Amino acid sequence: MRIVIAGGHGQIALRLERLLAVRGDEVAGFVRHAEQGDDLRASGAEPVLCDLEAASVEEVAAHLMGADAFVFAAGAGPGSGAERKYTVDRDAVILCVDAAHRVGLRRFVVVSSMGANPKHPGDEVFDVYLRAKGEADEYVRRTSLDWTILRPGALTNEPGTGLVRLEASTGRGSIPRDDVAAALAELVDTPATAGLTLEVISGSTPISVAVKSVAGN
Repeated sequence: MRIVIAGGHGQIALRLERLLAVRGDEVAGFVRHAEQGDDLRASGAEPVLCDLEAASVEEVAAHLMGADAFVFAAGAGPGSGAERKYTVDRDAVILCVDAAHRVGLRRFVVVSSMGANPKHPGDEVFDVYLRAKGEADEYVRRTSLDWTILRPGALTNEPGTGLVRLEASTGRGSIPRDDVAAALAELVDTPATAGLTLEVISGSTPISVAVKSVAGN
């Protein structure tokens, strides 16, 4: 498979790129700065210079030509203000959905957030973030793409265990970024999960088993 990842220099994306490259997929990752390219190459991915806050649908579509799947793993980041929660965490998702439609790319996986809700109340930056992610998720759900939305719990840099709880609703919990990346690798390769919004936290079920379980429901 050729898999394109938005937010290619992110912590989850770099882990995902390594996993996909090792299993033999062709991987490309969007980066905003050329100097980030070396980290992607070290992970086995091809860096693609594409600033999703400035790119047009046509530009993004050109980068998606020939891809079998797309993973949106970009984010404005914890240090950003409310405005970038919309330009990255919402608008960039919408841009990539429209670009995928333009080239006929079907498989579309989104890293969202637990608690994402377009009607989430509050004026703090994190409240805006949850609303922006919720609005992005709603846009994805209204499309005809083969989409899967993954909502991880609190992210940690602990070593992955390979054991998760993956359900429509898991309740609060944490999960290593290693395990989120491994879950994404399984989901991209499991189109039977299309149309599902899933939460994931650390648990007791091997990731491949957990994905097969939700795919069979």
